[in-house]
Amino acid sequence: MKECQFEDVQRCLANSFQSLFEKQELLAKVIEYFPYPIQIFSLDGTARLINRAALEMIGIKNIESHVGIYNVFEDPIVRKLGFLDQVREVLTGKTVYLTDFNAPYKDLIRYFDVVDRDIQTINADITCFPLVNADGVIEYFAAVFIFKKIYRGKEEIRLGKQYIETHWQEPFNADETAKAACLSKAHFTKLFKKHTGVTPHEYYINYKISKLKEKLLDTNLSVAEAFAACSMEYNGHSARLFREKVGVSPSVYRKMSG
Repeated sequence: MKECQFEDVQRCLANSFQSLFEKQELLAKVIEYFPYPIQIFSLDGTARLINRAALEMIGIKNIESHVGIYNVFEDPIVRKLGFLDQVREVLTGKTVYLTDFNAPYKDLIRYFDVVDRDIQTINADITCFPLVNADGVIEYFAAVFIFKKIYRGKEEIRLGKQYIETHWQEPFNADETAKAACLSKAHFTKLFKKHTGVTPHEYYINYKISKLKEKLLDTNLSVAEAFAACSMEYNGHSARLFREKVGVSPSVYRKMSG
C-alpha cells in the first residue's frame, strides 16, 4: 500500500473513533473487540485503556500491569527509536503517523511486564490521534498499531537452514545466508548459534558431511568420487575433517556401513 493510501485509511480510522468519543460506552466496546491493538492515553501520556488485541500481540501480561502505570512519554524504546517528539505532536491536535516502528523484543522484556516469547523484533506502523470533546478540547489521545512483521527467531533460522541446504555444494557464503534470512550477518550468526548450538558455517559443514556419508554408501563410487560428488576435494584436510565429525576415516566408515 502506498504511503498516501495508508495515511488515508488511518485518517478514516481516527475520524471513526473521534465520532464515537461522545458515546464512551460504545467506544469502549468497539475498542475492546477491535482486531488491531489500540491504547488510549491521558494527556500526560499515561495508558488509560488497552484492548485485548494489544495484550496479545504486544505480549503484555495483564491490564493491571499496564493501565495507569505505562507512560508513553517515558518509554525508553520510543525515546531510543527517536519517535518521542513526533508522539508529543498529538497534544497539539495533529494526527501523527509513525512508520516502521521497529521494537526489539528483548527491550520490551527488559523494560516492561511482557511475556518472554520467541520473538526478535516487532515492526509496526502506529497512528496517534487526539480525542476531542464537544467543546473542541483534547481530552485523551489514542494509538492504533498495524503490525507489519513480527520477526520470530525460528522463522529466520528456518530460512537460513533452507538456504544452506539448497546451496550446500557451493562454497559457504555467510553474507548470502544471512540475506536469505533477511537479517544482518552479525545478528543472524548470533541468532543461529542461540537456536541451533552451532554457527551457520558449522551447520553447513555438518550438512555437507551428512551428504558425503550418503555418497560413501554408494559402492559404485570411489572414495575420491564420493568427495567430488559433494564438491569436495579428497585430500588430507578433508579426510581429517571427516574423521573429526564422524570419528573414523572415510574408508573405514564405508567398510563399517557396508
